[in-house]
Amino acid sequence: MRPSKLADALLEASVVGSFTRLGYQARRRLFDWEPLTSLRLDGRFAVVTGATSGLGRETALLLTRQGAAVTIVGRDTERTERARAETGAAGSELADLSLMRDARALARRITESHETLDVLVLNAGAMTHAFTLTDEGNEVTLATHVLSQFLLVDELRPLLERSGTRVIVTSSGGMYLERLDVDALQPTAADYDGVKAYALAKRAQVTLVEEWTARLGNTGVAINAMHPGWSDTKGLRDALPGFSRALSPLLRTPEQGADTIAWLAAAPGLERTSGEFFLDRRARPTHRKRSTRRLDEAQERARLWELCVSKTRIRSADA
Repeated sequence: MRPSKLADALLEASVVGSFTRLGYQARRRLFDWEPLTSLRLDGRFAVVTGATSGLGRETALLLTRQGAAVTIVGRDTERTERARAETGAAGSELADLSLMRDARALARRITESHETLDVLVLNAGAMTHAFTLTDEGNEVTLATHVLSQFLLVDELRPLLERSGTRVIVTSSGGMYLERLDVDALQPTAADYDGVKAYALAKRAQVTLVEEWTARLGNTGVAINAMHPGWSDTKGLRDALPGFSRALSPLLRTPEQGADTIAWLAAAPGLERTSGEFFLDRRARPTHRKRSTRRLDEAQERARLWELCVSKTRIRSADA
């Protein structure tokens, strides 16, 4: 094994060395990363959800610097407009992506106003500690992280296939803690655990990326997931304040966390790369522990797909 790959493997095995800024800084030197500003997106159209703060905002800023015409999506008018101005984004859309009606309306507006969509970054989401049902009857973590993303891919599918879109899902290393469990994705108020719900949703996201890759086949759409490591964002500070304080000196900046998103959006040679899970510009395993693998994996994947179809009421004939 080459020294650089060996060093990378050792970082990956260490977890803390991999997920913190130590891993980012080491890998950038080990693999002599090309600057993002050299990876151009001039003339390309990109949509970034959850872009009013944290990784989403930073992603919008990076893609804009790369030359893309970026539309950011947020749910609050004032915050969305402020983020649009601060990132230099070309446009903005309002949508609460915990609601399927908002996700469907967003997809319709994008389809009606654009002939192509080159990059779609599905980043909206947050960790919540209180059990909450939307007025559509869906638990908010499942709805925002899983169902609305599933619906957007399906509703935008004709546009994605026509454009050869690169779809990038912002997942989390937290998914390594949980195996795919469709029943646990639908907790009751009595057994709700926000951290567990978040990790389960992130595991489901990565699974759906693999499922969509199989179903999209040779359409030209590339859909991949990534995780940003541990980044110093308001979302992390609010959701896990103790963890954030303890690791504060080692946390990545939001720009470091978003680097792989911007790289996946623009790097040459990735047009046919799909169904992978990335950290720091390299595909990573989706399991770190034997306990997160299932003997009935195929059946559980089918149940996840059926749950998403049922909850989103999608119209695709082959879904």
